[in-house]
Amino acid sequence: MTSTASDGASPGTDLAKAALAWTHTARFLTTAAQLEQLPPSELPEIAFVGRSNAGKSTAINRLAQQKRLAFASRTPGRTQHINLFAVGPKDAPDALFVDLPGYGYAAVERAAKLRWQEVMARYLAQRRNLSGVVLMVDSRLGFTDLDLQLLQLLAPRLGGGTVRLLVLLTKADKLTRSAAARSLDAAQALLTQHGPEHADIGVALFSALTRSGVDDVAMQLRGWVRPGAAAQTTT
Repeated sequence: MTSTASDGASPGTDLAKAALAWTHTARFLTTAAQLEQLPPSELPEIAFVGRSNAGKSTAINRLAQQKRLAFASRTPGRTQHINLFAVGPKDAPDALFVDLPGYGYAAVERAAKLRWQEVMARYLAQRRNLSGVVLMVDSRLGFTDLDLQLLQLLAPRLGGGTVRLLVLLTKADKLTRSAAARSLDAAQALLTQHGPEHADIGVALFSALTRSGVDDVAMQLRGWVRPGAAAQTTT
C-alpha cells in the first residue's frame, strides 16, 4: 500500500494514531446500579463485558491509555455497576464506552452475583442505543459456558444487524505463538458455529501488557462510531 502521509508513515499508522487519540479522550461520565438509572442518550454505546478475571478493566485502561479509568483490581468481581465513559470531543462526545459488571466469579455472594448478572443481561438485551459489544475471553481458557450463554443472549441483536461484536482473546502474551494461533483458530470456529448468520462478528488476539492488538482494536471501535474513518477490520 502506498503511503499518502507527508512524513512517510503508512496510512495504517495514521489511522491507528487517530484512533488511539480518540480512545484517549475517554473520561468518566456516570455510574448506575440499575438500567433505569442510566441517563438518556442518543450516542452509540460500546459495551465491554466478560468474565471477572478476563482482563476487562485492564483492556479498557490500555485502550484509553489511562491507568485507572476503569477500576482494575487484583480481586475479580469488583465492578458492580454499569460505568459509562464519554469518548470524543469534550464539548461534543460521539460515543460512550460502557464497562459492565463481570460475571462468573465464584467468591461473590450469590444474591449479589445474580443481581449484577440480571442488570448486565437487561442492558445487553434492552439498551436501545447499544451499537457494539466487546467480549473479553481469556485466550488460555477459550470460551466458557457462561461466555456461550452471553453469545446466546446477544444472538437476536447480532442477527438483526443492530449490534456488532468483537471478541478479544486477552492475555495473549501468556501464550506461545503457536498456542496463540490455535486459540484464534478455535475462537473463529466457535463463532462461526454459534454466531447468528450475517452477524458482524470479529475476533482478535489482545495483550494489555505488550499492547498487541491495541491499535487494531482502537481502529475497529472508532470505525463503528465513525464509519468514514476507514477503520481496519479485525477478523
